[in-house]
Amino acid sequence: MNISGTVNVFRLIRDPALCLPQHTVSTFNHLPVPLSKAFTQKDGQKEVDIRAVILDKDNCFAVPHSNEVYKPYCDKFQELRRAYPGSKLLIVSNTAGTASDKHLSEAILLEKNTGVKVLQHSTKKPGCKSEVLTYLASQPDSGVTNPSQIAVVGDRLFTDIMMANMMGGYGFWVRDGIIERKSFFARVEDRLATFLLKRGYVAPDPQSQFE
Repeated sequence: MNISGTVNVFRLIRDPALCLPQHTVSTFNHLPVPLSKAFTQKDGQKEVDIRAVILDKDNCFAVPHSNEVYKPYCDKFQELRRAYPGSKLLIVSNTAGTASDKHLSEAILLEKNTGVKVLQHSTKKPGCKSEVLTYLASQPDSGVTNPSQIAVVGDRLFTDIMMANMMGGYGFWVRDGIIERKSFFARVEDRLATFLLKRGYVAPDPQSQFE
């Protein structure tokens, strides 16, 4: 059970835009690399500087419950690894690397299959933002000096995208994923996002939080 997700969803009553992404792609293969290419600069606007990328696993780059990259996404995954080497690329899953992952067997296998570090975290997304920031701060090669230099890529608005906005980073929503999202919460997320966008809500601007 994701207690963090249940508790943090009530933040949307006060600030509904927390679940809105700064950029949306259909599938993992549609991600721009580097991710900063997703944002065109207007006159006088500070250039977006994404130095580290947080990847969700299930239905983002992997079939749910598997611990390897979905084959059609292998080229894109390797492109991301080249653009964000070492600690600049981190997998943060709500399955692998959590208390639900007995003996961390899933995290170990996922790291072996992807060559990317899997964060071990005690709180599930979106509440593990402090654990993500602490890890990146402890890795000099991440190059991260403030959260606006971080992007979170995932298929869930109430976990992945909310975590990005709560930490002050950029959320990249993988809208369609690998399989159809049929759960009740996934349907609620999609309908809420559509409702908010139609009423003029916009995602938070990470740069404005750290000027």
